[in-house]
Amino acid sequence: MKLNKDKRSEAIHQANSHPMTSPFQNHIALVTGANDPEGLGFGIARELIEEGATVYFGCRLEAQVEALAEPLASFGPSARAVQLNVSDPASITRAFQQIESEAGRLDILVNNAGDGANCSALDETAEQWDRIMTANARGPFLCSQAAARLMLPRKHGRIVNISSQAASVAIMNHVAYSSSKAALNMLTKSMALEWAPLGITVNAVAPTYLMTPGTRPFLEQSEFRQSVLARIPVGRVGSIHDIAHAVRFLCHPDSGLITGEVLMVDGGWTLA
Repeated sequence: MKLNKDKRSEAIHQANSHPMTSPFQNHIALVTGANDPEGLGFGIARELIEEGATVYFGCRLEAQVEALAEPLASFGPSARAVQLNVSDPASITRAFQQIESEAGRLDILVNNAGDGANCSALDETAEQWDRIMTANARGPFLCSQAAARLMLPRKHGRIVNISSQAASVAIMNHVAYSSSKAALNMLTKSMALEWAPLGITVNAVAPTYLMTPGTRPFLEQSEFRQSVLARIPVGRVGSIHDIAHAVRFLCHPDSGLITGEVLMVDGGWTLA
């Protein structure tokens, strides 16, 4: 890919333009699945920008990249959109080539994009199983592999995978989703072990139910909401800020001794 010197210079300038007190000054980050301004990925990306990072918002479709132009305008040049479909290896390659061309580096990767479906084990199809496994396990692996190659020259990097409490406790009608997130947890540990000597930490955040555009229709149903709250000792569902804060903590320069961990942000669901 031809080096885009203007964009690369601008990205580096923005990464260096924050006050010295910013913990993520000089950091270039990528958050996958960040196309929805009300969604988790967007919230994580916003949190990193507020802490001084220049952030690429990963979007599955090119149309989503175009649609983000207006929402990202308020962040200035610190926010950029990139087309990245985690289920398509060629798309992953192109996205990381673009980031390398424009920014010349990558310091933080948040594997947030994923897929899921409510389906009983008896009704699960091979096609649906493969789709969910591809998005939730293979995609994060390929993205992490590409990210690590950009992190190696500086012997520093932070990778955070968005897992789920469903990887640790069985949930009805989520056989493929739960299995994929369990695979993601072991992927987190395996990559952490291999890459720790290289200065790259790999951790995961495992949320409980969050109020997002995808879950709102279910959580606004009184019976379902009460059944969820009955399993959460703290008495509330999670917010996007809860998870973004946990990701920020694991990405922080001072969190270098933490690797291979799955941080449960579930209000105590998995304690029982």
